[in-house]
Amino acid sequence: MTSVVPIETGRPVAQSALPRVGVLLINLGTPDTADAPGVRVYLKEFLSDARVIEDQGLIWKAVLNGIILRSRPRTKALDYQKIWNTERNESPLKTITRSQADKLAASLSDHAHVVVDWAMRYGNPSIKSGIDALIAKGCERILAVPLYPQYSASTSATVCDEVFRVLAQLRNQPTLRVTPPYYEDAAYIEALAVSIETHLATLSFKPELIVASFHGMPKSYVEKGDPYQQHCIATTAALRRRLGMDETKLLLTFQSRFGNAEWLQPYTDKTMERLAKEGVRRIAVVTPGFSADCLETLEEIAQENAEIFKHNGGEEFSAIPCLNDSGPGMDVIRTLVLRELQGWI
Repeated sequence: MTSVVPIETGRPVAQSALPRVGVLLINLGTPDTADAPGVRVYLKEFLSDARVIEDQGLIWKAVLNGIILRSRPRTKALDYQKIWNTERNESPLKTITRSQADKLAASLSDHAHVVVDWAMRYGNPSIKSGIDALIAKGCERILAVPLYPQYSASTSATVCDEVFRVLAQLRNQPTLRVTPPYYEDAAYIEALAVSIETHLATLSFKPELIVASFHGMPKSYVEKGDPYQQHCIATTAALRRRLGMDETKLLLTFQSRFGNAEWLQPYTDKTMERLAKEGVRRIAVVTPGFSADCLETLEEIAQENAEIFKHNGGEEFSAIPCLNDSGPGMDVIRTLVLRELQGWI
């Protein structure tokens, strides 16, 4: 242990132990229950965020409360029920994020002063509860880890907004760091490539091409300066280089559009329809923008888009799992966290 020597005494004084450091993994969120009331609570919080729906004026509030929250929860609850973890009575996103936190904690066990927890931007456990828990455990420093490889204001920025709101209520604030996006980080690209290669080796067919589907965004958000589209392009380009594929063998698309505005294109569902009609019979889909499998990957891609592809003439469709809490996936998270904890551990 290092020591300092006060000038006035000349006697060595041992430095205090390292301050406790909290690491908070944060993902998007999920309903607490797979029924209409649970989905309604979740959608209201999600769609009332001005980072997600920028125009929160009277017209939108009327549409949200008078139409969307009256009808959409019932249909989305049915979708959640298709992929729900009935054993734990929770969504797969919650199950996986908890496991990611547990495995990260185990991998950092040699740093006794590091505490790992997890939270959701919308729903439970909340970011506030996560920060409160870390502070209660004596953490004077907190690293917030938004689990979004590509930055966007509607994901990464709103996580920071909520973290800042929580800290704004505290007189004695912990020191804060936030991990940056990792859309072309070497460890992330390698993990994606390995996961694709591993999955393809298990298939009974050889895909003619792979579609990389990212969550969509209104085109106007990009026109206002959001870097999300460029990050998705950069991820896909890096993945193509690693896999030795060109743009005809690894396509970039955007899914999950909502409302009537124009979103980033090409759309995933329209691409599924087009490819099948053009004679493509065997494809695989990877979702690089999601760090854990969720409704958008397990239901929208693996079920809805598979049906679109097959309905229009496609024969073989495979959804490649997200990195989740796999070995390669945890290598990415651990690499990112250790890099940003430098000087704290």
